[in-house]
Amino acid sequence: MDWKQEAAEKLLQYEARRQSLESIPAEIHRLEVDYASLRSSVPDSIPAHGTGSRREDAMLSNIVRREELARQLESSQAWVDLTDGGLAALDEEDRLVLDRFYIHRRKGACERLCEELDREKAQVYRRRDRALRRFTLALYGGLES
Repeated sequence: MDWKQEAAEKLLQYEARRQSLESIPAEIHRLEVDYASLRSSVPDSIPAHGTGSRREDAMLSNIVRREELARQLESSQAWVDLTDGGLAALDEEDRLVLDRFYIHRRKGACERLCEELDREKAQVYRRRDRALRRFTLALYGGLES
């Protein structure tokens, strides 16, 4: 396994995962509101697939979806905590370099870093590689497969 590639992928996904920590609870809340309206609605007596009403099926589907989202939220929180821990092990400059190259990628990131850090491109790329290596070590320990 290429641990450095895994670490780089984590950094590339970081912002989306952090955002999911806000969007998943909002979706769970929306489903809870929907569930409450399903419970208070007048039941239809038409069986769906011969096993129960459409209302019951909708209620069960809602419950299952909320449970799946709760598991995803727990997984995302653990994922973000792990990544935050790896980033916390770095110094400020390493975090800045990884942020610009992976987390908040934009065109011309290297050139901006050259100006901000007063370094040449080759030095910035070496710093990126060193920072990624340190981040990988903080996450996974050794780098050998």
